[in-house]
Amino acid sequence: MNEWLLAQAPFLPPSVAAVMVILFKIVLIVAPLMGCVAYLTLAERKVIGYMQVRLGPNRVSLLGLDFLRGWGQPIADALKLMTKEIIVPSGANKFLFLAAPIIALAPALAAWAVVPFGAEMTLANINAGLLYILALTSLGVYGIIIAGWASNSKYAFLGAMRSAAQIVSYEIAMGFALVCVLVAAGSLNLGEIVEAQRGNVLTWFWLPLFPMWLIYFISGVAETNRAPFDVSEGESEIVAGFHVEYAGMAFALFFLAEYANMILIAGLTAVLFFGGWLSPLPASWGDWPFIGALVGDGIHWFLIKLSFFLFCFLWFRATFPRYRYDQIMRLGWKVFLPITIVWIVVTATAVVLELPPWFDRA
Repeated sequence: MNEWLLAQAPFLPPSVAAVMVILFKIVLIVAPLMGCVAYLTLAERKVIGYMQVRLGPNRVSLLGLDFLRGWGQPIADALKLMTKEIIVPSGANKFLFLAAPIIALAPALAAWAVVPFGAEMTLANINAGLLYILALTSLGVYGIIIAGWASNSKYAFLGAMRSAAQIVSYEIAMGFALVCVLVAAGSLNLGEIVEAQRGNVLTWFWLPLFPMWLIYFISGVAETNRAPFDVSEGESEIVAGFHVEYAGMAFALFFLAEYANMILIAGLTAVLFFGGWLSPLPASWGDWPFIGALVGDGIHWFLIKLSFFLFCFLWFRATFPRYRYDQIMRLGWKVFLPITIVWIVVTATAVVLELPPWFDRA
């Protein structure tokens, strides 16, 4: 793909053409991602509406078409937020107050640079991709802490402290879960991790690392401050949490960061435990005429898996009540952390013994 794009601009110097290719690929990733973030808010309201036997958004139409009633709601919400005034509280640190939403959103977008959408579909195919993901996703907590502190509000600061403690607690369990994936695949490269799962549904890492993918996904729900782990935004306790003083697009960036992180966690779950772009159907089916491209490996399988895990995020919100804060801390430190440490030993033992079909490196 890179060679084809470079060939389209023979009149440009090679260095300039390479930069243009990278910028083009960034736009190809970020533009659809921001559209998905916007319409994920509509999907959430629709899904929860159906689960609660109500309609959800059904007024703002798209292109004036009746069967798209409600589809214009994210666009209307964006226009509303862009026209609202951003009020900086008196006594707040203005620079940090305005920088915090950007710091919260940027890592969620930058992490997609190493996520493989297909066999040759990735922005940066680096060997330390998993390490890059861990480093970037760890930065999101700084935006939350800075927002709570810079707001000069006790409610925002309390929400920031709750959220920071929760994120740090569950990030440890997530990190250990990813260590198991690293040990099982023998690589930090996300593409090689997917290839290590090649075979069939039973050779994907969800089966030998079953407790780890559960812990990783549940920790991801906690990392994104989603229900039932949304105590940092518990309206009945601390108003709206760390972003209580934000309005307009500054608030919208926190909103976008939350949903962008949801998509990232869902995508990483698909890549690390469910074979990424690999097809769940027998490989021989890919040779069939006409439908071979659909049943064979491809980006469509990655998107289907990602969409399923996103649906689980919405399902959890409509199903579970909010946990108490002490219950959340207990789950992270006294349940998830010991299980991940034990499973690292189990996985390492299986790799040393080369147990087939998952850990046989021959």
